[in-house]
Amino acid sequence: MKIKKVVNNNIVISDDSSDKEVVVMGRGIGFQKKIGEAIDESMIEKVYIDSDELSVSKLTQLLSEIPLEHIQVANEIISFAKVSLGQKLSDKIYLTLSDHINYAIERVNEGIPIKNELLWEIKRFYNHHYLIGREALSMIQNKLGVTLPEDEAGFIALHIVNAELDMDKVSQIAEMTEVIQNILNIIKYHFNIELDEYSLNYERLITHLKFFAQRLFTDVSLDEEDDSFIFMLKEKYKEEYECTLKVRDYILKEYGRDLQENELIYLTIHIRRVRNN
Repeated sequence: MKIKKVVNNNIVISDDSSDKEVVVMGRGIGFQKKIGEAIDESMIEKVYIDSDELSVSKLTQLLSEIPLEHIQVANEIISFAKVSLGQKLSDKIYLTLSDHINYAIERVNEGIPIKNELLWEIKRFYNHHYLIGREALSMIQNKLGVTLPEDEAGFIALHIVNAELDMDKVSQIAEMTEVIQNILNIIKYHFNIELDEYSLNYERLITHLKFFAQRLFTDVSLDEEDDSFIFMLKEKYKEEYECTLKVRDYILKEYGRDLQENELIYLTIHIRRVRNN
């Protein structure tokens, strides 16, 4: 690869083997370099590819405003998250997490704490991601000597969930978390019970609600089920179905979306399981 443009000492623009424009990052990779010079591949730490999600111009602007050390630790956290989850993450996280970590460090240095109001829910519903967030705080401490509060483990977890689900905004994940909590409250109050959060059926319910909330905010629908199965379930699990109808009323009132029968059926089944745990 050859240099097309030097952004700063650590970032240059080039073309990859497919003649696609890329942003290349590495400590000192652009220092005293000129257009047309070959890039020392041993200095390359990360290549950011132009895509529909991330344009080269946007990448260049944001990366040039963030200290290299903050970008590096964000990349290490992302690599750790991918291995830990065994999942691909949207490329958007390279920008969003770098930007968030940089902003979080600025706030701490200025003595401006930010409270994560969803921390408790994140621990419950996205515990694996939260634990990755805790490890991320240790990585930031070790690499940058900056101690971030536990609230930031929750924020980092939301960025990872966001990239895993490939949602448009982290705020949508916060809304999804609120939906899950409110549905759980409807179930608890309808049957006047406490749910066993350590049971397998509870875990199954939470997993279902995560994907349910994702479908709600991305306007994706399930395939239709057989009508005879729907009728049978209504008759067999009347109380659970009544609870599900309360969930439908809540979704319709708050989000203006009427749930399809198949959504109601799957939720009824999960409510039945967790109620009889």
